[in-house]
Amino acid sequence: DEVRAWQALRYRIFAEELGARLGSAALGLDIDAFDPYCMHLLVRDSATGEVVATTRLLLDRDAGRAGLFYSETEFHLEPILALDARILEVGRTCIHADYRNGSAIAMLWAGLARLVEMHDIDYLIGCASLPMADEGGQALALYERLVPQHLVPPALRVEPRLPVTAAHPAGGGTPSLPPLLKAYLRLGAQIGGPPCWDPLFDVADLLIVLDRERLARRYARHFLGQ
Repeated sequence: DEVRAWQALRYRIFAEELGARLGSAALGLDIDAFDPYCMHLLVRDSATGEVVATTRLLLDRDAGRAGLFYSETEFHLEPILALDARILEVGRTCIHADYRNGSAIAMLWAGLARLVEMHDIDYLIGCASLPMADEGGQALALYERLVPQHLVPPALRVEPRLPVTAAHPAGGGTPSLPPLLKAYLRLGAQIGGPPCWDPLFDVADLLIVLDRERLARRYARHFLGQ
């Protein structure tokens, strides 16, 4: 029942709200080959029991069982995989439209922090999506905006398998950052390199890399007690 609850929430957000083309659409669920290898965090409304937020977490040891990290389907991750470090991938994060006031994402972060401690994780990775408006122009404009302050060191930079290209610059100036990406950056995360086009979701994904040592102090104190 819990599996179906988070797969149904993901379907409502990614397929019905955002227009992703999912192979499991006939079931009204978002199911993929990585789900069985992941841990899944759920946030429920205590009054109704409804699942209102979810994210999935793939440990490096379980990525080995799955054959690869999900992020490896979009990026050449060799610089990240070469690290002598424990790695945890965060993905498929979504929040019910009625609960996007900050409290649900804070609950997810608290659960994530507990798992980081339990498994002695050094790096968090994952994909954060940008809209493909202006045929990728807006995504590239956002990427260029983030490069000066938020790009990982050269030794950790990755290349996309399907680079986003744009025939013309974004119109109307640089767009605002999506809320989830903004939340990652507030935690101290960096971007791993240029965006990758994800044809299934028709978005431009950035690889997010969070070195535990860079975790913003206010969040470390709050979530990790440090």
